[in-house]
Amino acid sequence: MTNLTRASSEDWGLLLLRLAIGGLMLFHGIDKLIGGIEGITGLVQSKGLPGFVAWGVLVGEVVAPVLIVLGFYVRPAGAVLAFNMLVAILLAHPNDVLKLGEHGEWAIELQMLYLMGALCITLLGPGRITIRGMSKQPKDVDPA
Repeated sequence: MTNLTRASSEDWGLLLLRLAIGGLMLFHGIDKLIGGIEGITGLVQSKGLPGFVAWGVLVGEVVAPVLIVLGFYVRPAGAVLAFNMLVAILLAHPNDVLKLGEHGEWAIELQMLYLMGALCITLLGPGRITIRGMSKQPKDVDPA
């Protein structure tokens, strides 16, 4: 019996969480791959950080989301994505933390949604429905 046939509603919920958080964040990363990270480089340099730090955004918005979606090293990838979002809030949105948007929403609600979702993924793990899990017999403990 494979992990897919043993999947519970919790496993399906974790898959949906991984697809939503990882999959949607990947769009942001792909945009930076296509359009470049010059804007991010300028932002980090304006905050007194070296420009190479901007390359970390690709790890947080491309590599980590791909791992999350596929179910490989999900806990570390979730932590990387959460850190990426924390840095984004601190660098790009520090003045928005206590603000409301034009329609009454929290000005950083999208960033917080990604941050909290990534923290949930980090704490909960991948569940049984992963690329690795579908190709092997079930294991009792997730190594990542």
